[in-house]
Amino acid sequence: MLDDLTTAASSPTPWPAAYPQGYAVVDVETTGLARDDRIISAAVYRLDARGEVEDHWYTVVNPERDPGPVWIHGLTSDVLEGAPLFQDIAEEFATRLEGRVLVAHNAVFDWQMIAREYARARSEAPVRQRLCTIALSKELGLPLPNHKLESLAAHFGVVQRRAHHALDDARVLAEAFRPSLRAAAAGGVRLPLHECLPLTEWTDRPRTGQQAGPGGYRPTGWRPSRKRPACPYPNPGRYEPGKRLKQGMRVAFSGDTSVERDLLEDRATEAGLHVAGSLSRLTSLLVTNDPDSGTSKVVKARQYGTPVVDEAAFGQLLGDVEPAPED
Repeated sequence: MLDDLTTAASSPTPWPAAYPQGYAVVDVETTGLARDDRIISAAVYRLDARGEVEDHWYTVVNPERDPGPVWIHGLTSDVLEGAPLFQDIAEEFATRLEGRVLVAHNAVFDWQMIAREYARARSEAPVRQRLCTIALSKELGLPLPNHKLESLAAHFGVVQRRAHHALDDARVLAEAFRPSLRAAAAGGVRLPLHECLPLTEWTDRPRTGQQAGPGGYRPTGWRPSRKRPACPYPNPGRYEPGKRLKQGMRVAFSGDTSVERDLLEDRATEAGLHVAGSLSRLTSLLVTNDPDSGTSKVVKARQYGTPVVDEAAFGQLLGDVEPAPED
């Protein structure tokens, strides 16, 4: 059951040996965009090493809460009431992802939502790498007016029938990814693959102080704002490799972490560090597990000469933070 997605003949182009052996093109619809939002539908198109379609799968998911912006995704509480819970579909979802690179449009969002759902289910998604089609379109230099999925689809002549429906969005993305993959292979382009770290430590936080919108939906941003107490210590400057962290140092984070980001930031704050949301010349240290990711923080750290450590090293440093000098 391949819908009407056509399967192209195998490309005669010599295929890069370093390319992955399979892909899972994924789209998830959610109750919102914040860390405590839930998946309400998911779709996966499985592709082989050269982008040929193997099969597809779709499910709705009961989020155990209000469905969020129904006017966008169309999934009402009545529709979702009898749907399976995420833990009920987690195993089937995992079989669709296992051994493949997760492909999505703005892949970091889809991956984080999936990782959190598996963490809630006391499990891990069998995904080790992801590929963002936005990043791939940049690598290929596609002349797109913006980074919307509809623009990528239009570039390849793909007709979108039901925007914000997980199955159709996954179909559209698969159709656009396949020629992108062939173009990358023909040009010897290095695929922008990034490591996916499953969450090994995570916790839900209740929502507070939000006004309900239409249908009871409580709007959120990419992450709910959390007011941290101001760091009481002055910034002692940059971290020096091989030495201890000092209270008051400004620490920024970038990319996936195996410990939920909020928990990691809480621990840094409790140790007397200043958690910074952005990176500047005043930042003492950047924590990232992917120093080659090309994110804005990584790029700025390279420009400013800001020291960089991974999550494991930072965890060790947190165990022995030097106290700020007393007045």
